[in-house]
Amino acid sequence: MPLPHLSDQPPANKGKKYPPEVLEPDEIRALLRACPTNSAIGLRNRALITVLYRAGLRISEALALDPKDIDHRIGAISVLHGKGDRRRTVGIDGTALRVIDAWLVRRSMLGFGDTTPLFCTLQGKRLTPSSVRRFLPALARRAGVAKRVHPHGLRHTHAFELMMEGVPMRIIQQQLGHTSLATTDRYLAHIAPREVIEAMQQREWTL
Repeated sequence: MPLPHLSDQPPANKGKKYPPEVLEPDEIRALLRACPTNSAIGLRNRALITVLYRAGLRISEALALDPKDIDHRIGAISVLHGKGDRRRTVGIDGTALRVIDAWLVRRSMLGFGDTTPLFCTLQGKRLTPSSVRRFLPALARRAGVAKRVHPHGLRHTHAFELMMEGVPMRIIQQQLGHTSLATTDRYLAHIAPREVIEAMQQREWTL
């Protein structure tokens, strides 16, 4: 089956509001498996999904990255123009960095240097948010993922996993780039209230 093409056409139902859906780890893995590692586009898409999921970046932040913004030495990404044009540094794990590295190697083979955007087309142009929003649902269908898959949903999934792992709220706030803890608290409560989930998990019954 051919890979879904990236297009700059606006997504269907643009502007329609949808409830957040958190992806399971197996669904993330299915998305990544649907991006073939023997193609440049597949490697690029794997790296983009990984940055959205493992660093929790907004789509605009991810697409604004240049190769120099990835710090392999300390495992960090510099977001130079976050929301409100604020700068921040986020952490990213070693496995995610290896996925990014695979794209960086192929990218170099294509002749793209440090001045070319990290996530670029095969012509060296920066990807647009609308193209990614069209691409991800097509990839989800290819991967057999029934949930709605979109860039902010990967950020939701990142935040949810941090919360359920018990990461302190202040660190989650800094990772997401929120201006206040209250914003992070509302954000997480909107996705899935941890206290409610844990309270219900403690209940027992016999069948």
